[in-house]
Amino acid sequence: MLPLYLSIYLLRFGFMYSDNQAYRWIMKNMRIILLIVGNIVALLIVLQELKAQDTQGYMYGKVVTVDDRVYEGRLRWGTEEAFWHNYFNAAKTGEPKHKKYRESDNKEFNWEDFNWDFRSIWEDQINVRHQFTCQFGDISTISNVKKSYVDLTLKNNVTYRLSGQGYNDVGATIRIYDEEIGTIKVDWDRIDRVDFLPTPRHLNVREAAPIYGTVETLRKGTFTGFVQWDHDERVGDDKLDGDTDYGDVSYPFNEIRSIERYRNGSNVELKSGKVVYLTGSNDVNSENRGIIIDVPDMGRVDIPWKFFERVTFEDVKQSGKSYGDYTSPKGLFGTVTTIKNEKIKGKIIYDLDEEWELETLDAEDDGVSYEVTLRHVKRIIPKNYAYSQVELRNGEMLLLGDARDVDSHNDGLLIIRSRDDEGQYVKWDQIVEIQFD
Repeated sequence: MLPLYLSIYLLRFGFMYSDNQAYRWIMKNMRIILLIVGNIVALLIVLQELKAQDTQGYMYGKVVTVDDRVYEGRLRWGTEEAFWHNYFNAAKTGEPKHKKYRESDNKEFNWEDFNWDFRSIWEDQINVRHQFTCQFGDISTISNVKKSYVDLTLKNNVTYRLSGQGYNDVGATIRIYDEEIGTIKVDWDRIDRVDFLPTPRHLNVREAAPIYGTVETLRKGTFTGFVQWDHDERVGDDKLDGDTDYGDVSYPFNEIRSIERYRNGSNVELKSGKVVYLTGSNDVNSENRGIIIDVPDMGRVDIPWKFFERVTFEDVKQSGKSYGDYTSPKGLFGTVTTIKNEKIKGKIIYDLDEEWELETLDAEDDGVSYEVTLRHVKRIIPKNYAYSQVELRNGEMLLLGDARDVDSHNDGLLIIRSRDDEGQYVKWDQIVEIQFD
């Protein structure tokens, strides 16, 4: 684009020698023309900024290695997590908090809970009772990286020692996309710490646009949001693999319009209009691990392949919430109503474990798995020993069960009413309703 002053000079020069009347009109209205042109230029600048902000949902940070090398850029956690709204999963370690309340619950011993693995007597017996889950946008730093353990610090400076046993987020190779150097892969055993940083506005993501669309299911309706295909692929240049009559093929997701389950494979419609039938790969058959949808104002839904029917992809301008949109956690606060009609208001320790709104309520609905971020939950009503009704802040109602967060295996709630209060413990079977502030 030519500089504004040069454009005006050429405009004046051209009209001086082509049409004196037009030239005189331009000179007479020069102030108005300059104002209009200036507004157009300002609008173009604003549009460019808005376009740049579309990349704010990509994960970004600084990786420091054990030999003090520092790499900074867009991050990809293993071959999976790439955005701030993606989830980090691990297990909490150490002595369980509020142990005395768990012991006082007098639950009967269940042989199904016993670890029959002979090797367990030789393993590190750090207690790993509860899963820890939060979105990458909630994390400040991951440090003291070891083979199986990390220290994870939230934005409120609270640090958890987490075990990666059973989770692939601890132990992953981290990719750093440096716009000058290129892609750097750092193995887990070379990492000392990862500092997460706000994503720059001018970030070149090339073909790595998020996969976004509407998933239709056989039993649970439709879900729209950011898609993780086969628990893995989630950006446009990730590929869908399969077999055809004429050989093996791989299609980048940014070339696909829709995928529909059909017989022992899938019908794949490309944006070019071509439809191909693919088989022979866990991307397109019953070996698929499931389709995860990050649903706004709720959390994640994991659709098993047997319930999947069709997904229709669409181009999306936004890449998700920015790092700054994930604020420092304050804690869970609300009012608990008991069967004695007692109303207890204060800070809530849910299941004697979750205490931050960034943590998740994990449960199922007839085979479909939900991870509901607690910041989106308005109310929980236990219905029986197996299920609870969960009302979201957007008004949606869910009936969830088959998991300790919402059934009789829940360890109950501790409600702390003041700074000096040790807390009032309420067993799960004594709760009528939990109303979060």
